[in-house]
Amino acid sequence: MKKMIAWFTHNDVAANLLMVTIVFAGIYSLNGRIPLEVFPAFELSVVNVRVPFPGASPVEVEEGITVKIEEAIHDLAGIKQIRSTASEGLGTVAVEVEADVDPKAMMNDVKARVDAINNFPLDSERPTVYVPEIRRDVITVVVSGDVPERELRAVAERVRDDLSALEGVTQLELDGVRPYEISIEISEQALRQYGLTLAEVAEAVRRTSLDLAAGSVRTQGGEVRLRTEGQARVGQEFEDIVVRADGNAVITVADIGRVRDGFEEETVDFRFNGKPAAFIDVYRVGDQSAISVADAVKDYLATAPSRLPAGVNLDYWRDTSKVVKARISTLTRSAIQGSLLVLILLTLFLRPSVAFWVLLGMPVAFMGGIALMPLFGVTINLLSLFAFILVLGIVVDDAIVTGENIYRHLQRQEDPTQAAIVGTQEIAVPVTFGVLTTVAAFVPLLMVEGVRGQLFAQIPLIVIPVLLFSLVESKLILPAHLKHVRVQGLRDDQHNWLTALQRKIARGLDLGTQRVYGPVLSAAMGNRYLTLSLFLAVAVLLFSMTIGGHLRFIFFPRVPSEVVRATVLMPQGTPFEATREAVERITAAAETLRENYVDPRSGESVITNVFSTVGSAGGGQGNQSHIGRIAFEMVAADVRQVDVSSPELVREWRDIIGVVPGAREVNFRSERVRGGQPIDIQLQGADFEEMRLVADAVKEQLNSYPGVFDVFHTFEGGKEEIKLTLRSEAEILGLTLEDLARQVRQAFYGFEVQRVQRGRDEVRVFVRYPESERRSLESLSSMRIRTPTGTEVPFGDVASASFGRGFSTIRRIDRLRAVNVRADVNKETADVEAIKRDLGAAMPQILRDHPQVSYVMEGEAREQQESFASVGVGILLVLFVIYGLLAIPFRSYIQPLIVMSIIPFGVAGAMLGHIIMDMSLSIMSIMGMLALCGVVVNDSLVLVDYVNRRRREGMALNEAVRTAGLARLRPVLLTSVTTFAGLTPLLLEKSTQAQWMIPMAVSLGFGILFATFITLLLIPINYLILEDLKALAGRVTGLYRQPATARE
Repeated sequence: MKKMIAWFTHNDVAANLLMVTIVFAGIYSLNGRIPLEVFPAFELSVVNVRVPFPGASPVEVEEGITVKIEEAIHDLAGIKQIRSTASEGLGTVAVEVEADVDPKAMMNDVKARVDAINNFPLDSERPTVYVPEIRRDVITVVVSGDVPERELRAVAERVRDDLSALEGVTQLELDGVRPYEISIEISEQALRQYGLTLAEVAEAVRRTSLDLAAGSVRTQGGEVRLRTEGQARVGQEFEDIVVRADGNAVITVADIGRVRDGFEEETVDFRFNGKPAAFIDVYRVGDQSAISVADAVKDYLATAPSRLPAGVNLDYWRDTSKVVKARISTLTRSAIQGSLLVLILLTLFLRPSVAFWVLLGMPVAFMGGIALMPLFGVTINLLSLFAFILVLGIVVDDAIVTGENIYRHLQRQEDPTQAAIVGTQEIAVPVTFGVLTTVAAFVPLLMVEGVRGQLFAQIPLIVIPVLLFSLVESKLILPAHLKHVRVQGLRDDQHNWLTALQRKIARGLDLGTQRVYGPVLSAAMGNRYLTLSLFLAVAVLLFSMTIGGHLRFIFFPRVPSEVVRATVLMPQGTPFEATREAVERITAAAETLRENYVDPRSGESVITNVFSTVGSAGGGQGNQSHIGRIAFEMVAADVRQVDVSSPELVREWRDIIGVVPGAREVNFRSERVRGGQPIDIQLQGADFEEMRLVADAVKEQLNSYPGVFDVFHTFEGGKEEIKLTLRSEAEILGLTLEDLARQVRQAFYGFEVQRVQRGRDEVRVFVRYPESERRSLESLSSMRIRTPTGTEVPFGDVASASFGRGFSTIRRIDRLRAVNVRADVNKETADVEAIKRDLGAAMPQILRDHPQVSYVMEGEAREQQESFASVGVGILLVLFVIYGLLAIPFRSYIQPLIVMSIIPFGVAGAMLGHIIMDMSLSIMSIMGMLALCGVVVNDSLVLVDYVNRRRREGMALNEAVRTAGLARLRPVLLTSVTTFAGLTPLLLEKSTQAQWMIPMAVSLGFGILFATFITLLLIPINYLILEDLKALAGRVTGLYRQPATARE
């Protein structure tokens, strides 16, 4: 290391080439190699199996789909948990894998097991096995207008095709439209008139509507292909299909029924600012930039309206590229502000030229970190940008210590080159190990499990490379530049005003060091045990405030979002019109808010757009008439002129809406990066009735806590259902229950005879009764059942029907049925942790009479448990690695404890910072404290190393300790104050996206600042106390002999 420092200091060209190489490597990576997005896209550690079973009830899906899949895969190694959901017409199984298992490998194993299942129901579709990927749309294009549905969809498809043709736009999805469907509808009366059945009509359509390859003919002129061309693709072509031909009599589909070429029967209603709408979601893929994708879309929207039909409008919403632009602006602003603060501080305490070269290490280190981003698969996103802001103040610490030491040698009028070499070499070891301890402190963020862990990992993957490149710059590049600095011993009036001011401040600091810090340090050293007791008392006071509940803990604080959402759930089976009425009521309340909150200067409302849907759960969950969603978009918080937040709007929105008649549940969301529910109790057992009783009791318990709202459980009665049973007379006729079920299914659900590819769309073709006959229960009683001999008998002669209510969904966890009781909590007023503790104490009493039911905490509680388990291991690892990195340069088992003694005081300072900033502790605060462990020891490390060097030179113990304190005061203060200054812009940031990162910055900034002042006294007295203990041990055992050179 020493030879390398000397070589690079002598060789300016090599040092400059190294710097230029790092900078150009960063520029090269920035130039199109690093994708730009809002949040990183990543795969979940989950394998999903999805099996549609059209027309089936949840019980049928459970028995026929999910249970069979669970039994087939449950013994695969590496499975952490199996979750399944059986809902109407769909079965899904989610296989959560262990952290050390590759989801892709597990997907192959699961697929092999699922493919081997040969007894799925005949009407179920093929299973789809996949690893889901979290992806987020960049911008959503809205096509709206009071025009017919078919015309609106046609325009939306044309806009989608235009957008997909744009350069740099590749992935789009059309949403808010019903799928196309062709329905061949034949009444029971027509079937009887012509002596036909639905099965015969369906078979005729299958036989006739098809294209087949017929081989080829080899002629003398060449090979000619043969193929039949009879596939019907539109309604008119299906009408011409021949169902039966008796002699000269030809019966076509048009003769016996009607062909409806339209949309799926289930009604959905999407509206944007009160008008029917369709949406095109635009995604970023590969190396595409979110900003460039959004800009290309907006450029198209600026010119497209002139080509649209009258009455159709184009707009966009949820432009997430604005968030990225804002964060880039925040980073740039913070970098400039932080750099200026650091430059001013360094200029005042060192020299302008020294400050400039020290500060130059910041962009060099940043470019080095950027150069490695493609290697680690890190994109430019909100998290990585905040990581750069976070490391802004830390990155120059090693350069400050190195530059200050070189400057000290230059002040002694030493040879500049030799001063640069010796000044760097003297502190090379402690500075290097100081950077390594900081790196070690960020490593545990890579160990956090779950989805949040993949988000947290973005931070160390930026911070660690930047710190390592800062080490390279401070050791190999900085000395080559500082050797050109000249320190002239002239009077103040012979310098320019800036240098004269700097010299006065430097002399003032030196004078303050001698007159203030020196006597205080001497007094503390003379009364070291009393001083240590006072420090411990302060730390205990701060820790007791946290333990006593004066400083609350919130696992993940609510960060307000610019998009506010409401979801209304009506009872299963609620008519579409009833749900629409509830949605219209909630939408009207949102419009009232839009009118109430208007900027008086611009006349613009704080609410920009209002969106609503009826009959769709979103996220590809299909059409469900009992679900409605409403959302509105707000002006960004940092440019909002009206003083109102999204949580405040939600509270007022609730008040305006009041009670929604008939609604089972109304939920509101106004925060970003939300995971599970704050309270989520998962009940498991075999008996649904038992679990329902327990769920009701838990719900009652939750309703008793103030600040807890939106309490509900997932056990919900489903739609009304009719259960069919076979009469004894049917057996005489040779009918089976399967015959009955299949004929009833075919009549009411219909035959899906084929799927036709029409352009980009796959169109399903059905043969069934007209909708009017399927909407009435009388149709069931008038239905005729065909026996194996071909005889038709009335339904009532062979079957009986009983009424009941089924399940809406059946959830299973690890092959047991499960019910979840969930609730939201006002985290600003309620203590979530206290509620969970009290609930944990109440659960055994609730379950006392229901021994077959068990429970676990899910939602945020589970995420918190997993995160804290990772953090707990991380803390032990960090402390051990820091100890090892300190023990190696000290060559001592005891001295590292002196340095590490400052860590608890750094944590206490972080808590004090949260009290000053009026913030609750959160998981990000804990992450900041974890990183603080590595940062806060750096000053102590340099201080102890200085004492050891002076003692090795023969200086007495007390004099060496006092000299070290006086000599290292300036670099200790500079590194700490510059770190806090670099974080200050982030601490003062008002944008909503920055709020969840601020607790981490508070922990780091205030922890370092508080620990610095403690370090200047605590480390010297701890050094002396350690020597006292050694002397005491020596007197007791006779083994210790104080070195003669160390005695006073």
